[in-house]
Amino acid sequence: MAKHSVNGIDIHYQIDGDISDKTIMFSNSLASTLNMWDLQIEHLLAQGFGIIRYDSRGHGQSEAPKGPYSIEMLADDAAALLDVLDIKSVHFCGLSKGGMVAQMMGVRHADKVKSLTIADSAAFMPAKDTWEQRIKAVTNGGMEAVVDATIERWITTEGRDRLPGQVELIRQMILNTPVQGFVACSEAIKVMDMRTTNPKISAPTLVICGEQDTGTTPQQAKEIAEAVPSAKLELINNAAHLANIEQHEVFNSLLSTFLGDLDI
Repeated sequence: MAKHSVNGIDIHYQIDGDISDKTIMFSNSLASTLNMWDLQIEHLLAQGFGIIRYDSRGHGQSEAPKGPYSIEMLADDAAALLDVLDIKSVHFCGLSKGGMVAQMMGVRHADKVKSLTIADSAAFMPAKDTWEQRIKAVTNGGMEAVVDATIERWITTEGRDRLPGQVELIRQMILNTPVQGFVACSEAIKVMDMRTTNPKISAPTLVICGEQDTGTTPQQAKEIAEAVPSAKLELINNAAHLANIEQHEVFNSLLSTFLGDLDI
């Protein structure tokens, strides 16, 4: 178990392969851990990439200090971890909350990103009352209060039937998320708005979204792609929010093709 102290807290991370050259950094969604990327690792290692993945502040084996958090803070955590690891720049890939961190990395730490992959994410979340309801439910009833509804949003019915082992992994990640971390990250998501800053992103960008994603919709993905200069949008059929798990072969192909076409 590897940890480093960054921005005053311990961040848990894992390295796969050689990270001296072709390096991808993965950032997890809300209520998950670095294990949400398990199905990407073998494919990318075979493509010659090295991988850094970490548990976001408030998640997994990283510390979960009391909030408030912000998307800026979460991006600063990722940037500081790269500094501690002495990595100058990476291909940065995040999903959902991790995709929000990716957007912020592209603006706030542009020198540290060779490219961005923003998956099943949004630049702005208009339904503030939805987040307030989730925060209240978890505060009063723990993660058990939201686990079933979260899985139903994250994976299609067909996917839940087809991938029972992955669904159980997702369930355990959700249930093991510290309430304090979930609440603080939810507050950060509720107030973030990157619609005016995304046009400043200069890194090559791939935007991916499951066509059945109701949490961060294809329309929201399109809005990110339209705002970020030269961004490319790819939709994945038969996938909801965790497209990287539900249709991992398609996701992996899109990601490795995008990265392979870059001369950086």
